Amino acid sequence: MFKRFKTKQINLGGVLIGGDAPISVQSMTFARTRDAKSTLEQIKRLYFAGCDIVRVAVPDYEDARALEEIKKDSPLPIVADIHFNYRLALIAAQVVDGIRINPGNIGAKSRVKEVVKACQERNLPIRIGVNSGSLEKEFDQRYGPTAKGMVESALYNIKFLEDLGFTDIKVSLKASDVPRTVEAYRMLRPLVPYPFHLGVTEAGTQFHSTIKSSIALGALLLDGIGDTLRVSMTGELEEEVRVGKAILKDSGLVKSGVNIISCPTCGRLEANLVKAVEEVEERTKHIKVPLDISVMGCVVNAIGEAKHADVAIAFGKGQGLVMRKGEVVAKLKEEDLVERFLAEVEKAAKEMKN
Repeated sequence: MFKRFKTKQINLGGVLIGGDAPISVQSMTFARTRDAKSTLEQIKRLYFAGCDIVRVAVPDYEDARALEEIKKDSPLPIVADIHFNYRLALIAAQVVDGIRINPGNIGAKSRVKEVVKACQERNLPIRIGVNSGSLEKEFDQRYGPTAKGMVESALYNIKFLEDLGFTDIKVSLKASDVPRTVEAYRMLRPLVPYPFHLGVTEAGTQFHSTIKSSIALGALLLDGIGDTLRVSMTGELEEEVRVGKAILKDSGLVKSGVNIISCPTCGRLEANLVKAVEEVEERTKHIKVPLDISVMGCVVNAIGEAKHADVAIAFGKGQGLVMRKGEVVAKLKEEDLVERFLAEVEKAAKEMKN
């Protein structure tokens, strides 16, 4: 098992980030924040999807003024996302749980200093969010939108906050492509003790975002890098959370829910495997305990996989086997297999829970 980098632990509205805390999953609302009702509806959707932290955009004063009402009824800690106008951060800092600023567009250091002071007064953490597309002029001119430029910007701004006596920091280094994103995080990790927020920015639609985020975040997590993450997606809120949690699970960092093992479609299939797996996936998504379940379409690999699965189906021609820990518990006609299999999955989950 890989070793996770130890980082300073910060507290964001009761969610611990860094140290030995679990890696948290974040998302962001897309309603105009001034529309408190719609924003809260989206926050609640994220909460029920399993999100840990939510970020809201604060582009103007109407949005900033709505934060108090939103925070009052939010089931999730709120991070205010601030660009360009530091005064919005000063308003937000009175009610939210954390502030995210982009050093490349927030302006003079005197403005950052005021934001830091406001956060110190309420013990709020600050995320230094460096994006390759909006580096400060000095770093952009010297390095261009490269991983090196992103790291130098982060180091400069971290030192600025440290010189002000502020260390409740987390850092993100996002590019819109995988190589620069991974290179930047790997380059900065041994140089600072602060927790990292992982993500690929502007990652695209559900398909493209899932691919980019899985490669980049998966690679970093397997390096032991990362304390919190977001899968940035042009799509539904819940899907960001679902993919983020799946990345954590399939990286081996979270032991929760079912892990479905199913063979690829090929000419050896003896059953409608696609339909069977879709039904199993839908009817087991409520299970929280960690279970390995196997749905295999022929006997070539099925028996071997079944030995290592908690519950398994091995389809044959018109019939098949249901197994628990490699032991056959039923031999049934094809049309009866899935129901019996699901009953055994529920039974295994209940036993594990107890």
